[in-house]
Amino acid sequence: MKICIVEDEAVWRDKIRAAIEKYCADKNISARIKAYDSERDFMENADADLLFLDIELAEGEDGFRIAEKLLASGSRCRICFLTSHTEMARYGYKVNAFRYIDKKYLEEIDEALDSFFKTKIQEQVIYCKDTSGIQIGISLGELLLVETSGRKLRYLMRNGSEYICEGRISETAKNLSPFGFSYVQRSYIVNLRYIESVNSREVVLCDGLKIAIGRAHGREFKKAFFEWRMLFGD
Repeated sequence: MKICIVEDEAVWRDKIRAAIEKYCADKNISARIKAYDSERDFMENADADLLFLDIELAEGEDGFRIAEKLLASGSRCRICFLTSHTEMARYGYKVNAFRYIDKKYLEEIDEALDSFFKTKIQEQVIYCKDTSGIQIGISLGELLLVETSGRKLRYLMRNGSEYICEGRISETAKNLSPFGFSYVQRSYIVNLRYIESVNSREVVLCDGLKIAIGRAHGREFKKAFFEWRMLFGD
């Protein structure tokens, strides 16, 4: 994960970097943080997942123009505009601004990072072979759970659709673990994002489905769920 800052004033650049570093340290998130003082220096290495971008830079450089260039290049970078003039925020719809942060309220950086990591971590698509041998793309952000179905795996989506694919549930659980999924019992992997409630015996998902917590995976699941809520809990 790469986070960049483009801010011409050193005092603000240092404050913003310090806020991001503290957030990542507190949340135990690994991220590369790069800071630039001009459009020219940033655009030479324009590679970022999240960009904190000052609207008004020195020597007539314009944050909106930088955003337009990124958009035209096909970049999927999310942009948080930094400004002392909140009335300029209305121009941001043209460049799909992710957030506006008033420099007087830098504590808003934490909320922006919370929201970014919450969505980014599941912006992945995995590919599985269905029973006909066809590759199926499955969006993790829409995947509710994976369960065993005979010798196959059933991928249940939030909209109720499902895919029956080849695979082993133990291997699938390992592959999905970094993206917010965990075993609940040996036959089920659930998306931690869509758990509505948990008690000592079962989990309830957002669609009302109840799944018993298996004894073999109970401790592992509860640890994963606790860590997820610490990072991304509302």
